[in-house]
Amino acid sequence: MPRSEQGVSDDRYAVIPRVLIFIFKGEEVLLLKGGPHKRIWPNRYNGIGGHIEQGEDVLSAARRELLEEAGIQADPLTLCGTILVDAGEPKGIAIYVFRGEYQSGQLVASAEGLLEWIPMKAINEYALVEDLTIILPRVSLSRPLVDIFSARYYYNEEDELKIEFG
Repeated sequence: MPRSEQGVSDDRYAVIPRVLIFIFKGEEVLLLKGGPHKRIWPNRYNGIGGHIEQGEDVLSAARRELLEEAGIQADPLTLCGTILVDAGEPKGIAIYVFRGEYQSGQLVASAEGLLEWIPMKAINEYALVEDLTIILPRVSLSRPLVDIFSARYYYNEEDELKIEFG
């Protein structure tokens, strides 16, 4: 299909693509505690990730973000879910969620925050980004190419985050 037939126009809903990566080592997951200087989620734990740059596919973006923010590679990285964040604006966020198993390599600090291995059984004891208590158990139990989930995030009239799974 040629570019002209893609249906891209300013009057259509658009999304900004991002990746979110969770690396597991046994019963632990690697999380990034956002630096206190961060605009969003300062001092909160989240997976590793970021924006997909123009010209990147989602897997290449996930590998790049993992290398930039943690200094490690994980192979394979497997897609285990997608999330659409509807913030009530003409543009939303599309998040591609990946998981991988830690194999080797030294973690490298980045300006993004502090990397920590967190025991899955204790994740609720940490200051997590609000959605992690819901999606992280799904990610940890997902099987490659079997349990891919799809989710939509939106905000109600009280500005509370709501999550629906497809």
